[in-house]
Formats: sequence, C-alpha cells, structure tokens
Amino acid sequence: MTTAARTTESTDQQAGPVLPEEIVARYRSDGFVHVPGVLRPEEVERYRNAARSVFDREQGLHPDNPMFKQVVNIWRRDEVLRELTLHRGLAELATRLAGVPLRIWHDQLLIKPPHNGTPTEFHQDAPYWPHADSRHSLSAWVALVDVPVERGCMTFIPGQQERRDIRATDISDAHDLFDAAPDLAYQPRVTIPLRAGDVTFHNGYTPHTANANDTDEFRLAHVNIYVDRELHYNGRRHVCTDPLGLEPGDPLPDDSFPPVPRDRGA
Repeated sequence: MTTAARTTESTDQQAGPVLPEEIVARYRSDGFVHVPGVLRPEEVERYRNAARSVFDREQGLHPDNPMFKQVVNIWRRDEVLRELTLHRGLAELATRLAGVPLRIWHDQLLIKPPHNGTPTEFHQDAPYWPHADSRHSLSAWVALVDVPVERGCMTFIPGQQERRDIRATDISDAHDLFDAAPDLAYQPRVTIPLRAGDVTFHNGYTPHTANANDTDEFRLAHVNIYVDRELHYNGRRHVCTDPLGLEPGDPLPDDSFPPVPRDRGA
C-alpha cells in the first residue's frame, strides 16, 4: 500500500509530490495510502522540535490518558506547527485524493511517550464528528520520527470506508469495534511502518488502530484532518465547535476551519 509519488520542479517550498492516477484509485479502493518522503529532512527536524516543545508545555486533552498526549488546534498557538497544519503540499495531496474542495477540521498532535503501554484500539474517525452532508473526510498522519511497528505505527482494514453503520467506538477497548461490527474481525489488515517525513492518508471511515510505543523514543505524529468544505454542523457536541455558538445546519466558519488550496491538477 506504499506509493512512489513523483515530485515536480517548483519554487514553492511547500509543493508536494504529484500523485499518479493509480495511487488515487488505490486510495479510493482501499481507504488509505502511504506516501513516502512528503516532508524534506529539514522540515521534519523543524516540526519535530516544535512538537517536542509542545509536549513539554501543553497539557492536552484528557491529561490522565496513558494512550497519548492529544493536543488539538495547535495551529492557533504555535507558529511553526501552523505551517504544517496549513502546509500547501499536504493540502494538495489531500484534495487530489478526496476529489472535493476541503477545509481543515482540526489538527492534532498525537504523542506517545516511551513505553506508554497503551495501544489505540480499532475505530473509525468520522462517527465522532458533528458533520452533516459531508462528501469526504480524510486524515494526513505525518510521521515526525521513524515509526516502526514497535513505536506505534498504524494498521488499517482496507476496503471498509463506505461503512456508515458503525457507531462511535471506545478507542481504549480492544473489542468494541468488533462488537459493533463483528464481520470486521475476519477482514485482512495492513500495517504500515513509516519513516520520518512519510505520510499516510486515510478516509474518515477507514477502521484503523495504532500500537503502543514499546521503544525508548517518543512517537511524534502530527495529523491534519481535512473535511468537505461544504459540509454543515449537525448540532452534536464537540470540543472544536462547542465554543462557537453554531446552530444545526450552519456551515463551518472559515476563520476557525480554514479552507485549503485545491491541488494543482484540479
């Protein structure tokens, strides 16, 4: 499930690889794809240092959660990581894969300390989100360090991204997704170790999991969540929309959920 995306000559320092049509087709068939080397080594170092600093200074959501430190909407508070959340190359790749105009739903740092002892269990992302009329959603999971299996890389269940019958499940319960959808227990699974600078894109409905970090190093991942630019708020509570006073049926406001550029081939 790894791609070999070709790069293009560009003066834009944030230009990303151009994805061949067969890679787009694979994403749409499987619900995920691995794109190696999206970030240059100097970018990785810059963003990694910023992420490690955030770990030290921010409490994050659910501070007692041993699974990971989750820091949401860091683009509003850290100028370096704002560059990564609004990274043009990532946005172009995401738009190419999704095939619809997108906006940022939120970013998040997902940092697993050494020997955290807690995996992130199988789940879909989209059932947690208060969205209506969404044509597509996907996450760009950016590795800021090497992430072998032992450090908490992700495993996906391919071809299940059209499933809309699964409730939001408990990511701390290894059985909950399979209680909700027993047939998925017998589907093939694909595990993708990453090098620093690699990215996996996965559909908001693709079931996935991530191992515990059993190594002596931090697992540092930055995730950009992209959603249909034209979706509407459905009225459910969520940490990203609760402070905004939105009513059901309202569009997401651009200042809180920035639209991202279209890909160069669109």
